[in-house]
Amino acid sequence: MLLRTAYLSLLFLLASVLAFSQTAYRQVVARRGDGTHTLLRRYGLPPATYLRPFLALNRKSIGKNNSLVAGRKYRLPRPADRSLGATRRLKPHTAARATTALPKSVAMPLPALFGKAYGAVPSDGLLRGAVFYLSSGHGGPDPGAIGKYGGHSLAEDEYAYDVTLRLARVLYMHGALVYLIIRDPNDGIRDQAVLLTDYDEVTYPSQTIPRSQLARLRQRINAVNALYPKHKGAYQRFLGLHVDSRSEGKNIDVFFYHNSNSAAGKRLAQNIHKMFTARYKRAQPNRPYSGTVSARNSLYVVRNSHAPAVFMELGNIRNNKDQRRFLIPDNRQAMANWMYEGILADYRSR
Repeated sequence: MLLRTAYLSLLFLLASVLAFSQTAYRQVVARRGDGTHTLLRRYGLPPATYLRPFLALNRKSIGKNNSLVAGRKYRLPRPADRSLGATRRLKPHTAARATTALPKSVAMPLPALFGKAYGAVPSDGLLRGAVFYLSSGHGGPDPGAIGKYGGHSLAEDEYAYDVTLRLARVLYMHGALVYLIIRDPNDGIRDQAVLLTDYDEVTYPSQTIPRSQLARLRQRINAVNALYPKHKGAYQRFLGLHVDSRSEGKNIDVFFYHNSNSAAGKRLAQNIHKMFTARYKRAQPNRPYSGTVSARNSLYVVRNSHAPAVFMELGNIRNNKDQRRFLIPDNRQAMANWMYEGILADYRSR
């Protein structure tokens, strides 16, 4: 009897462990037109590393020629699952590698800022040698524009920061050196719709963000310009991500601004814009994409950055339609992925 009880307990324990392991995977829903590569890239997983693990995890849900079924749920592989059959085993970036490129005064290496769920970052080296300075708008004492969603307040700086973090991770996982100019020690990449507002962001490496708008802009661009000479001869680019604030009825697309005197900044803006135009055409074929590229030297960071700069307005936080762009985590990741694809095209055409 004791042996039978122990055996049943063991079976229950194994079933519990199996059930937990099955639910530990993040499940996502395929969209119309998604292929395996598109789906993996949307969530920051390089197909070269994660395609075979993805197929192994979802073999019963994969269609003919490895096609995906729109509306069906699929499990995403984890970093530990690369052994399921990745086409090649790639070393993950480590925190030690990241700190070699950062001053000792930086309290946290870049991967730690991504958060526990996103901290493991493999690299395929597609952007090796490139240097990026990423700055999200506002932060610290200034949350920026505020939108209303039900009974919640949506702060511009939180959503701009989350998209910036996602972009930083995608760039980093493809081998780039990334400096996160505005950083939050404890937010990480968040998959919630409503991102709670806090005021603990700092400017690289660990400067308190001032209240004065001009002082804030000067502080972050000084951080960029101090780093710029250290990477002389490298492909260096500055990207500033903001969320616009207009009347509630104004629905806008992503806009791109550059310095009229910077051919490199203009080319980068155009390449990212081309990618957004193509992706919108595929994702929303029934509506035109109206985002534009234009010179705007009046923007302080665009005018004063030593690195070629692109300033992006991601949407109107007060507009209900634009809010979907920010509230849905997959949409925030999609924007980051599209930016990366445009950046990669620019980097390859340099």
